Amino acid sequence: MTIAATTPARTRKRSGTRRPAAKAIDQSAKDGRSQPKFAPIRTKRVFEEICEQVRREMAAGSLRPGDKLPPERELALKLGVSRAAVREALRSLEIAGVVGLHKGARGGAFILKGDPDLVTRSIRDMFHLGRISLDNLTEARTLVMQVAIQLACERIRPTTLAALERNVDSLTTLPASGKASERVAVSAEFYRLISQATDNTVLQVIIEALTDIVLQQVEQSNIEFFPNLIAHRRRLVEHIAKRQVDDAKREMTEHLQRLRRHLMRAERTAADNKATSALAEETVR
Repeated sequence: MTIAATTPARTRKRSGTRRPAAKAIDQSAKDGRSQPKFAPIRTKRVFEEICEQVRREMAAGSLRPGDKLPPERELALKLGVSRAAVREALRSLEIAGVVGLHKGARGGAFILKGDPDLVTRSIRDMFHLGRISLDNLTEARTLVMQVAIQLACERIRPTTLAALERNVDSLTTLPASGKASERVAVSAEFYRLISQATDNTVLQVIIEALTDIVLQQVEQSNIEFFPNLIAHRRRLVEHIAKRQVDDAKREMTEHLQRLRRHLMRAERTAADNKATSALAEETVR
């Protein structure tokens, strides 16, 4: 690698020879790519700058999924930082889903492909912390699904269409009074297939993230089985199969708006019950 090596300040005071750092396997050189260019760091929060350099090299194409970063000791020398800082950075990147850390003779830090679940967790955390309201969440989902339905009508493949039809058929086997978790699982698969039909990776990630959180609220609220849910799904799939964009978008929007009203009502009821309980406890005191 063409990387300027900088020795940490505390090691410059020592004299004598130093054993040469072990060379990392340079995968990028094998396929003609430019090599990662790590530079010495001068910042108070060193580990953040290390993370930023790794991300910058990913953006430049010097690091790709499957590539191995230099060993911890060598990376510390190249960056002019302590091994502890490198270790902290690698842990941070691991938590972020950027690298995978493996032990053993063939272990090390490897660049990952990226985990879509990280988007879901991030949005879910913001939702539970109150940064995102249920109203905003369901509104965004409705708008995103309108775009998804349009693309699905244009791009859906016969195999995906057949899978949607089988999914709707599976609803008929579920009792109306059955567990909400069973209905939620079928619905999650239905929306995953819709997202797949868009043939757009970004939309797939967003749809699955929003759907996961909304359906979690459906299960927790224990909303009753919509009497016309099966009929709605059949009409929607039929509109998609016939490439009837406007009809399909209208069908999906009406259903999501109805679900939105149910969830908002359940949220208000839960808030009222919580306030009543708090008032009762205060009265007893």
